[in-house]
Amino acid sequence: MREAQHANADKPRPEPPLHRQYRIHRMYRTALVMIARNEARCIGRCLASARPWVDEMIVLDTGSTDDTVAIARSLGAQVHHFTWCDDFSAARNAALAHSHADWHIVLDADEWVQSGGQTLADLRERQPDHVGALAVCSEFGDHSTGSAVPHHATSWISRVLPHGVRYTGLIHEQPRHKLPVHRLPVVIGHDGYAPQALQEKGDRNARLLQAALQAQPDDAYLRYQWGKDHEVHDRFDEACQAYDQAWEHCPVDAGWRHDLLIRWLFVLKQTDHLDEAVALAEAELPHWAHSADFFFTVGDVLLSQALATPAQAEALLPLIESCWLRCLELGDTSDLEGAVAGRGSHLAAHNLVVFYDSLGQAEKADAYRALSTRALEETPAHTHGSSR
Repeated sequence: MREAQHANADKPRPEPPLHRQYRIHRMYRTALVMIARNEARCIGRCLASARPWVDEMIVLDTGSTDDTVAIARSLGAQVHHFTWCDDFSAARNAALAHSHADWHIVLDADEWVQSGGQTLADLRERQPDHVGALAVCSEFGDHSTGSAVPHHATSWISRVLPHGVRYTGLIHEQPRHKLPVHRLPVVIGHDGYAPQALQEKGDRNARLLQAALQAQPDDAYLRYQWGKDHEVHDRFDEACQAYDQAWEHCPVDAGWRHDLLIRWLFVLKQTDHLDEAVALAEAELPHWAHSADFFFTVGDVLLSQALATPAQAEALLPLIESCWLRCLELGDTSDLEGAVAGRGSHLAAHNLVVFYDSLGQAEKADAYRALSTRALEETPAHTHGSSR
């Protein structure tokens, strides 16, 4: 009997039912975490879109003089205050410090949960051992066509962070971690590139980018962002120089390399550096034969070259046509950073309509006009880009 007792003592005791239930069904807490200043225009939209999917909402106000704080409180957010110090990471990290949740969903006031909210709710049952990238779909105007109709480009950005992850960088801050990044099927709308928003934030962002570049002059990502800042304000010569410098130091596996290339080709065209743009496109073609945005932009570059040098037009026209036809073959290549919805569908078809009309090929133009209309009706107001 004594030996049997000793034998039983060596066996692990059965786990109590409550412990087993807790281990299997533990619920993790989730929190929306935001910094904001004078965002009365849009903060209500953001909070209302996130409230059904999170356990709590935390807003760190950095000095609002409008109704931002009152709106946030009316929607149930905890509001804390922070003295702005020209450092986005410092503000982000101060906001995160107010939360004890296991998962943090980081949004800006000019963003909103467009779709996939249930995935955010389901984080309560997911162990916080990775970072989640969300598809941020940004609305912007189209320089290339002059159209007032908004277009949408999407980037996958790390916005779902386990407790303890913090940010680094004065501006265009990035979460610092060594965790795997998983894409989550969540789309975040963003209208911060609207003209009024750009005007209000442009001077501040330019000042912080300059300060960051003084400290890290060879940082390719900052140079890329510096170029984007110039581009959205139509300073194309400055953007071209910044993109050139960014490209020199850009890692070949950087998720944003695709967007950098497309933007650089565009501003080279805008500044009439057409030969340089064509040479760049030829060099990069082997790497981006799967990108509708690449072929769409190259078609635009070649068209500009044909108009600038009529003697070459006859040779260039078939290449232009093939670029936009290739876009339609590929469809919207939504896995690439900065992919614009429609460049593999209705926008490419529209370019072919104009192309064939200019050549007097009415039958082909009508066919692609119908295709463009049909594709536009089917195109969602977002696409998906790449992780960063």
